Amino acid sequence: MSLPLLPTTAVGSYPKPEYLLEARRKFLRKQISKEELTALERRATAEWVKIQEDLDLDLLVDGEQYRGDMVAYFADEMDGFAIAGLVRSYGNRYYPKPVVTGPVGRRHPVTVEWFKYAQSLTLRPVKGMLTGPYTIAEWSFNEYYPTRRALVLELARAIHDEVGDLERAGARYIQIDEPAIHTRPAEDFELAVEAMAIVTSGIKAYTVSHICYGDVPKVYPAMLRLAVNQLDLALKNEEFALLETFRQQPFTKDIGLGVVDAHSHRVESIEEIADGIRKTLKVIPVQQVYVSPDCGLKTRAVDETVGKLKNMVLATKLVRSELASARGRPAGVAG
Repeated sequence: MSLPLLPTTAVGSYPKPEYLLEARRKFLRKQISKEELTALERRATAEWVKIQEDLDLDLLVDGEQYRGDMVAYFADEMDGFAIAGLVRSYGNRYYPKPVVTGPVGRRHPVTVEWFKYAQSLTLRPVKGMLTGPYTIAEWSFNEYYPTRRALVLELARAIHDEVGDLERAGARYIQIDEPAIHTRPAEDFELAVEAMAIVTSGIKAYTVSHICYGDVPKVYPAMLRLAVNQLDLALKNEEFALLETFRQQPFTKDIGLGVVDAHSHRVESIEEIADGIRKTLKVIPVQQVYVSPDCGLKTRAVDETVGKLKNMVLATKLVRSELASARGRPAGVAG
């Protein structure tokens, strides 16, 4: 299935159904087995794949129903990590912080089986999803490597192997999440660039780096040197203020355009979302734009998430139709 003009997709994580949240609590109390938990994670994954198909998204995600935290999940599955106590991230949200206690590396492929399972449920393309080396290092305590650089680059080599395994498993689109990449822009943004070059070296799949919230102007236009095809950014949260930055220095990569606010309970209207896409197309050529939510839909209720995704798809189709009418082409045809 080829992607249409303005492909619709999502960043990654969707809310977990109550039965899965309860199962995860029971697993931590050793009341159910790992096999029982995995079966429910597969059930929730299948439900989200079906929802995305029903909503007519073009490029799907597995919903990350098998993950608790985007960094701790990888730390649990890799060598060289232990898990410390909970650390407060923002508001009343806490996450388990990994500790690097030895040489880091993969024991086995981490995400490949989940990608293969999700892809087996649909004829539409599913993105491979993983966390990047800079973010894993930034959100972990380093008690082993002599420098941050040594840790980041060793993680980059491990993540490169994971990306390669995803590509060999059939992933045509692979997303490497780096939400921490603008944490230390003055100190070591070059390290993040170097690490991503290792991660995607020799990879033929279409690659995405999701960068999330933060002070993007501090790392722009340097972020355009990241060795990926697309940068996925949350624009709706700040009402598309980043477009002014992109007017001053052209955005030369494809963009994953966040058009609904994942931190708001409000379901944006079709016209509101369409207007955000229209504003963007005055700054970035339509062929470079993928339409997605801002990151963080896992924090919303299921009905809110579905409502936002539904209106996002309908708004995109509206803009496609407007573009087709202006150009005298059928809706959805690129050119």
